[in-house]
Amino acid sequence: MTEKKDLVMEALEDVIDPELGIDIVNLGLIYGVNIEHENKAVVTMTLTTMGCPLSDMLHDSIVEAAETVEGISECEVELVWYPTWDISRMSRYARISLGIFGG
Repeated sequence: MTEKKDLVMEALEDVIDPELGIDIVNLGLIYGVNIEHENKAVVTMTLTTMGCPLSDMLHDSIVEAAETVEGISECEVELVWYPTWDISRMSRYARISLGIFGG
């Protein structure tokens, strides 16, 4: 199962936040991936802001990306607001790309 989780995370790196131009994994928006019943990915994530107008588009892109992984035929996206997202969750790559050098 760990291999499928890793493959789903890798696939999610193709989902780009259109406002920031960086993938949602490096932005730190993905809090976790679990595999249920061997074929369902459950992606726990947050958004940078609560009223994010792109949530529907990101949801569809996440489902599409996860279902490209062999053996994954279903994806559920769980949107959470805790823990709260902040720039410390971003990868070093994302912070450098956005010109943020602290955090």
